[in-house]
Amino acid sequence: HLNAWQTGVLYHALHAVALLALALYARATEERITLPAALFVAGITLFAGSLYAMALTGVGKLGMITPFGGLSFLAGCAAVFVTLGRAR
Repeated sequence: HLNAWQTGVLYHALHAVALLALALYARATEERITLPAALFVAGITLFAGSLYAMALTGVGKLGMITPFGGLSFLAGCAAVFVTLGRAR
């Protein structure tokens, strides 16, 4: 279960940095980043959270939640691009 834990940590850290970058962007431009931020938080919770829970409990069925977190990450990235496109 160590691989699942490490994958959760990697995606958690990467998207935490993305959230920080979004917050700094929003502060500098006064642009609203509510949707992309919410999608990244949902992705972290569903993706990394399900991997953490699976690694800690050994219940493999928790892995069925993980793809929904991945979809949230993808939707968050799309929302970032839309937000950046509107800002121009």
